[in-house]
Amino acid sequence: MVRITQYLRTLGMAERTARANRHLGRNLAFVAGAANAGGFLAVHEYTSHMTGVVSAMADHLALGFFALAASGVLALLAFVLGAVVSAFLVNWGRARHLQSEYALPLLLEALVLLLFGLMGARLQLQIDVYVPLTVWLLCFMMGLQNAIITKISRAEIRTTHVTGLVTDIGIGLGRLLHAWLEPAAHPVEERRAARERLALHSSLVLLFFVGGIIGALGFKHIGFLAAVPLACILMLLSVLPVLDDLRARWR
Repeated sequence: MVRITQYLRTLGMAERTARANRHLGRNLAFVAGAANAGGFLAVHEYTSHMTGVVSAMADHLALGFFALAASGVLALLAFVLGAVVSAFLVNWGRARHLQSEYALPLLLEALVLLLFGLMGARLQLQIDVYVPLTVWLLCFMMGLQNAIITKISRAEIRTTHVTGLVTDIGIGLGRLLHAWLEPAAHPVEERRAARERLALHSSLVLLFFVGGIIGALGFKHIGFLAAVPLACILMLLSVLPVLDDLRARWR
């Protein structure tokens, strides 16, 4: 039990290791995939990538659907706001030397997921009002999460941007292919690092996909309550450093 507690603490605390970053990134990729797929079944929109949102905005403007274009603008702003809040919380915690500088935005993401689940009953009753709010809430959460892992890993890991991950996988495969054909041009350490990056990026895509399957099945069978286990995962990843800081303050 002590070992598990310490492991969970290392995932969210300020002092980072490459191993903790990888494990946190994989957990967040799973949660993002589940929330993205479940959210699509709820509101018929994917919220993890802004490429589709911006493209849809352009289409709606071209076709004269100005209300839909405006909704897309708000979704984009919600994603940006999530990233802004995440960066602010991290820097606020860092300025106060908190162990929870990264855990704070993770805990906020957990609360947002809980809110998404609680909004479910209302969504069924007043769909015209609550669908846009739910989309904006999910976009805010995705921006929040993407900014967290970007800052933690110094832009080496993404959890909601599968296009970038697949591009990195292609680059890695190309590098390893060239190393296989011309091994003298690539030191052993470089090849090992390339294999490790390829394994990481592949695992992130796989976990996003698996999370998507589980999120879709969960929403199909239990509705918005499927967001509650995802929120619990995020709480497990974030609550211990927050409690450590609270105990230190009380002392």
